[in-house]
Amino acid sequence: MEKINSSIIYRGPSLIDPNENIVVIAIVKSSNTKTGNMVQTYILCDNGNDPMLNNKLGLDFSICGNCKHRGTPVDINATGKHAKGRTCYVKLFQGVLHVWKHLQKGGYPVATGHAEIAKLGKGRMVRIGTYGDGAAVPSYIWDSLLTDAIGHTAYSHQSDILDVDPNLYMISADTKAEALKAWDNGKRTFRVIDNVNQVIKGSEILCPASKEAGRRATCDTCKLCAGATTKAKSIAIVMH
Repeated sequence: MEKINSSIIYRGPSLIDPNENIVVIAIVKSSNTKTGNMVQTYILCDNGNDPMLNNKLGLDFSICGNCKHRGTPVDINATGKHAKGRTCYVKLFQGVLHVWKHLQKGGYPVATGHAEIAKLGKGRMVRIGTYGDGAAVPSYIWDSLLTDAIGHTAYSHQSDILDVDPNLYMISADTKAEALKAWDNGKRTFRVIDNVNQVIKGSEILCPASKEAGRRATCDTCKLCAGATTKAKSIAIVMH
C-alpha cells in the first residue's frame, strides 16, 4: 500500500489579501478528540514569522480576514504573545506552531497537481481550515483534495468580503442577526453562543460533538458541517 505523507498542497497568494503569500499543509493523521482522525489542513502566513507573532502584529489578515476573534494588533514590544483580546479557540502554541516549525525545517513534501492532492483526501473526512480560513485558498485546491474524500467540514468568516461558496462552507456567525441574514440567503451557519438557551429552535441544533450535546459524535462521524450540500439545520456551539 502506498504511504500517504502530510504534504504542502498550496503555496502562493492569499485570496483574502493577494499581496501576501500563504502556505497550506494537509496533515493526514490526527489525534483530535473532537474531530476524530480527519485530514487536517493548516493555512499559514508564508512570511517567515511564527504564527503567534503574526497574530500579535495583525499580520494574519491574509489567512483570517476580518474575523473578530483575531483580536486587536499590538506593538511587538507589548506584553504577551498574542493580539489583545484574541478569542479564537485555536491555540497557536500547540498544533499550529508544531506544523509551522516542521515546515521551516523543510519537513513536508509538496503534493503537485490534482492527482497527488486527491490522494491525500481519498476515502477520508477532510477538515478545511483546521487553522486559517479556507476562503483564502483557491477553490481548485479544495476541489482536488475532496475529489475522492467521503466528506468534509468547512467554515468561513469571509462572506461579507468574498464570494464564499455556500455549498462548501458553513458561514461562521457571531450574532443572531448574522445568522438570520445568512439563512435568508439560503446558507447554513455555525454560530458560537454563550449558553444552550440561545439555540434558535427550528433553525439550529447544538453541535453533536460538543460537551453540552453529550459528545454523542465526532466531526468525522457527524458530517453536518458541510455547507448547504447537507440538508440539515444550522449548528450552534457554546463558546469554549
